[in-house]
Amino acid sequence: MCGTVGPVDDAALILDDLVALRRRLHQHPEVGLHLPQTQAAVLEALAGLPLEISTGAGLSSVVAVLRGDLQGPDLPGPTVLLRGDMDGLPVVEDSGEPFASTTGTMHACGHDLHVAGLVGAARLLSARKAELAGNVVFMFQPGEEGPGGALPMIEEGVLEAAGTPVDAAFGIHVTGLYDKGLFVSKPGPAWAGVNLLHVTVHGKGGHGSSPWMSVDPVTVAAEIVMALQSYTTRRINVFDPVVITVGELHAGTASNVIPSTARLTASVRTLSSASLKQLTLELPRLVQGISAAHGCTADVDVEPEYPVTVNDAGMWDHAKTVLTGMYGPDRVHERSEPIMGAEDFSYVLERVPGCFIQLGARPDDVPAEGAPSNHSAKVRFDDSVLGEQAAALAELAVATLTKLAVPSPQAAGVVRE
Repeated sequence: MCGTVGPVDDAALILDDLVALRRRLHQHPEVGLHLPQTQAAVLEALAGLPLEISTGAGLSSVVAVLRGDLQGPDLPGPTVLLRGDMDGLPVVEDSGEPFASTTGTMHACGHDLHVAGLVGAARLLSARKAELAGNVVFMFQPGEEGPGGALPMIEEGVLEAAGTPVDAAFGIHVTGLYDKGLFVSKPGPAWAGVNLLHVTVHGKGGHGSSPWMSVDPVTVAAEIVMALQSYTTRRINVFDPVVITVGELHAGTASNVIPSTARLTASVRTLSSASLKQLTLELPRLVQGISAAHGCTADVDVEPEYPVTVNDAGMWDHAKTVLTGMYGPDRVHERSEPIMGAEDFSYVLERVPGCFIQLGARPDDVPAEGAPSNHSAKVRFDDSVLGEQAAALAELAVATLTKLAVPSPQAAGVVRE
């Protein structure tokens, strides 16, 4: 049971439990939208708390609602959403951790910490139910790494789970690149949007000894790869950056055969709707023009994946104040530039003001220079930050509900300590 000395001290009391949960999850990562073992572990960890719990119909999500006592049935208070994603990656772990995964998958992005931290926030806030001036929705989300679980959860009603629309939303994401315990974010566009560029070049197959009798799509695909890099430096405003990375390139089955097709897929990362509109119009023209110049044709598709993650400036200022009050100004940093990685929490922040914050979790024995990044098979996270993550999420919820609450009859005359 949590005490009354404060969220940081209360979190320290449950840290061992959170670390044990994180390490249990770390040993058994699941990938995608269907995470039955992870879902069962979350449900077990939440059992006994005063929560209204539901699970997803089309995915292994968990939604838990905590209703604060400082609101009435005829005058409900505001609602704050806290999110933690749950899925791992198809990465073979090479971290050296004694609790490393042996399943061929890995929590290489720290989502195991996100689950444990959100469970911790649920425990801390449940102990403070009597002082909550509204509702808290805990969003345990699968599929963030793809195909994306936030939008299906929104479609299944997570933003209305408390019976009233969510008024503010927060998420905390650990990183192995920042000092342990450092909270980092920025107002406005904070993480890039990501889209997929699919290209199939159609040529004419033939024998490798006589390329002039064929129309080689491989050289055309190679030229397209290079042209995409030139495009970003000559057609894109440097103050509205775009990153295009070709991650897949497939052609042929034998060294002496010119194939009839070549395929490539690229991630296209943007920070504005203007750049996305430009890319959607111009990239097909670029690819088809190069292909036509060599006697080929091309199928081109720009597939939206995740939108830009945009932090509400007022909510980030509010979060900075809360976190600084908890941990001091040296532990809270505002970035000047966005990150070109993408996050599907962006779907929530398109609909609800809030912010997405990074938390440094680099172990003390890992040098800052050359530290493995998230998604690396070698990345490690110091799970001693779980208490701080849980406390930060809990206090953001309490402070935001207090900030947004309309005084109710039940709250009148209550003296807050």
